[in-house]
Parts: sequence; structure tokens; C-alpha cells
Amino acid sequence: MFTLDLRERPFTDRGSRLLVMAADDGSLWIARAQYETRLSETTVLTGLRLFRGDHELRVRQALPDRIDFEDGVSLAFAGPDTLVLAGTGARAVWDQGEAAVEGTFTLVGEGVHEDVLEKAAARWAAWFAKLPAVREDLRERAQMAWWTLAVNLIDIRGRESLVPSKYGYVGLWNWDSYFHAIALRHADPELAREQIRILLDNQREDGLIPDVVHDHGSLAETTDLPRSDLARLAEHVGGEPLREVVPVTKPPLTAWAVWKIHEAAPDRGFLEEVYPKLVRSQEWWFERSDPDGDGLAEYLHPYSSGLDDSPIWDHGPRAEPPDLNSYLALQYDRLADIATELGRPEAADWRARAQALTDLMVERRWTGARFRTLVGEVVAEVRTPLDLMPLFTGRLPKEVADRLVADLRSPSFWAERPVPTVAFDDPRHDPDAMWRGPVWLNVNYLLADGLRRSGYAEAADALVARTLAMVRDGGGLYEYWNPETGRKAKRATTGFGWSAALFLDLAITSPA
Repeated sequence: MFTLDLRERPFTDRGSRLLVMAADDGSLWIARAQYETRLSETTVLTGLRLFRGDHELRVRQALPDRIDFEDGVSLAFAGPDTLVLAGTGARAVWDQGEAAVEGTFTLVGEGVHEDVLEKAAARWAAWFAKLPAVREDLRERAQMAWWTLAVNLIDIRGRESLVPSKYGYVGLWNWDSYFHAIALRHADPELAREQIRILLDNQREDGLIPDVVHDHGSLAETTDLPRSDLARLAEHVGGEPLREVVPVTKPPLTAWAVWKIHEAAPDRGFLEEVYPKLVRSQEWWFERSDPDGDGLAEYLHPYSSGLDDSPIWDHGPRAEPPDLNSYLALQYDRLADIATELGRPEAADWRARAQALTDLMVERRWTGARFRTLVGEVVAEVRTPLDLMPLFTGRLPKEVADRLVADLRSPSFWAERPVPTVAFDDPRHDPDAMWRGPVWLNVNYLLADGLRRSGYAEAADALVARTLAMVRDGGGLYEYWNPETGRKAKRATTGFGWSAALFLDLAITSPA
């Protein structure tokens, strides 16, 4: 079993927003995870130390179910807001003094409380027992990933929601939830469906699925741009904050995720429930997010792409990279699969629309060498793996697909640790800057999925093998990785949900 370092991997629990972490001076500090709030602003206490008499009890090890101190004393969760000291004669002190209750949680330090340890151990044993089998060399990282998914489950407005990270991402983000559900489907398909339901229950009447569902409501529109985007726009085109409300969502992968859940754990009733909402979402993109009316949808805001800091946005806040319409084409195919399962007559029409959209992309955006990315009326020259994402459709002419696979396997994108989010040989490549060079697991996962659909199983296997090796050897489950070192990129968060989820799915489904 892996241990917690109390820095990248804090002591926390499913359903709890409390994080127990190590300070540089050897003490512990505790903070509460809240939406869009730094942990430094939600600190519950600092300087926590345990003593027996005058002797300080040092941390011996931290495990998912408890922190063990010297002399047989342990700290465990008895509930989301209650930490219990198990062991006799120990007292807790911290910077604010000695008390049983501190702010918004309870620290109980009297008595033995061995039943709390037993219950915590049993609770975690039951969770780990659900983890499907993986290769021996991937087992420790898979256990860490499965733990990450559990501790990222919290209550948001009365529903159990899997957040991307308790370090800074405390909300149910749109496409994160699809990736989370893909892992959960293997062991808890109902919990996977619940992540989809939460989003669809917050869908707007016009069909838009919000960017994020959080403690205070949902985010489905904004007048802001990410700070980095404003700076780059000011440099290039004298950028200004947006003057009108713009809808924000995330890339359309809902039906894709729904179908993956259904393949693992069929539930016709769930398909009946979500199908009309999936159709409305698909229609939204062409009715509300195609401002020039050319039949190819656009991202109206950087947030909607999920790639907030990509160089794609250096020239404007509205763009049409090749990934968006590739996702929409596959969504048509997944709607057809669901319609067929439900015995609906429109399946053939969805298939026809999938092919028509793919054909339109090839006709309008294929240059003979790559798919173009448009930012307003400007062609973005930056090379990103989004250029390759039309493979996701599984419907490209063979000569086009062959060219994209050759591009993927070229030095621009292929190395020991592919795939950089800006090509290695592009002057804008930065191996540590978010979406400007690091490796992201969702990009690799989607490309591998598209390679298999397009008939390039060998390339998909090679990409998956290198991705798994990078995560296995990289030290943790990060938001993104430096492709040169294979380690955590400088500003990436840790304990990241979709990295855990997609690593798990690849580890579970990959050949031995």
C-alpha cells in the first residue's frame, strides 16, 4: 500500500473537505477545501503537534485510513468534520492553544477510540477491494489513483460530486466529470452515472451544459477572460475584457462518456433519461456556437475549450480548433448508438450527420498537410495535438488519417513521453506552462481512443504504453507533466482527478 507524504498527498477522506498536511517545521496544519479559494485562506489551524508528557510524538507514517505517530497514537476520521486521536495519554497542541473544538471541525483527544480506527480501515479496505486488476508494475500507482478518486468525492448541494482536486478545483467541472465517470464505470457505475446526472440536471433550457457546478450554483456564462489570455491579447491586439456576457461550457463529450458507461454496465433506463438532454446539447453547439453560420461550431470563449492558456488564444477569444467539430461528429455517432439501443428511428440520420460534419471539416479545414485552426478570421500557425484530433471521428479518408498518424509519430509530437500540448519544434513550446507544452492525460487518452477508432491499433498501443510508463515513473498523479523530465510541471496541481481516472482506465483496459 502506498503512503501519504502529507504534501502532494494530504490526509483526507471521502466526503470530507478537511486536509491534514505537513508544514516545513514538522508540525501539521489543517485547511478546508472550498470553491475558488486558496487553502491559505481556509486554514483551520496551524502548528498541530502531539505530546505525551513533555515528549513530542512525531509522525511515523501516513496511510489512507490514518496517520500513525510514535508510541501507538493515531489520527483518523470519524466523520467528514471530526478527527479523532486514538491512543492513551496524548494531547494535541497548536498555535491557537489546546481545545477539543476548533472552528468548523472537531478534534477529539480523549480516550482510546480504537473503533474509529477499525471503521476507517474497513471503509478504505472496502473501497480498495473495488479496484479492478491491473499489471503488477502499475499496481501502486493504480491504488494511488483509486484513492485520489475517493478523496475527491465531496457533497456539493446535497449530491456526491467528484471534484478535480481539493487543491484549488473544488467544483464539479464539465469534461472532468466525463473522464472521472470513465474510471468509475469499472467499479461503481451508478456513481459514474450520478456525475453525468448532476451536470445534465443543471443544463440550461437552450441546451448548454454549464462549465462547472459549485457550492453556490453553476457557471454557464462570463464576462471575463483568463488573466494570461488578457495579457497576451493586450500584447497582440490590444485586448480588452469582454463587453458582453458569453456562454461558457466545456468540449462536447457527454454522449461519448454516457456510451462508455453503458458499454461497461448497461442501463437502458439511464439512456432513456439522458437522451433528450444529449440531443439538446448537440443542437446548442450548431444553433448558438456557430456565429458565422458555416456549419462548423466554434468555441466562443477560452474556458469552453478547456485549454484556457493555449497559444491558440493568443490572437483572440473566439476560436475553431479541429478538436471541437471532431467531438461533435463522434457525438452524432454516439447519439445513433443510443437511439438504436432505444429503438428510435433517427439513428440513421445521426450517422449521416456524423459523416457530413466530417466531410465538411475535410473540405473546409484540411490543407493537404494539416487541419487549420481559425481564431476569428486568422489562421493560428501554432502546432498543437488538436490538429490530430479529427482521428477521433473514425471517419476520415485513409490518406488524411495516414498523414495525421505520421505527424503524431514525427519528432514534432513523438518522444519518450508524448504528446506535448504544443509541438516540440514549435517556438512557443514551453514544457512547464499550462497547455503550452506539457503532457496532459486527457489529450493522450482522446488521441488513443481516436487512433483505435480509425484503425491504428499499433499506434494507439504505443501511445498508451508510453503514457502509462510516464505516470508510473513520474512520482504522482498531476494535472500535467513536463515532457522532458517526466515529472510534475512547475505549476501543475497534484491529486488531479482526471489524471487518476484516465490512468486507471488505461491500466485496466490495456493488454498485459
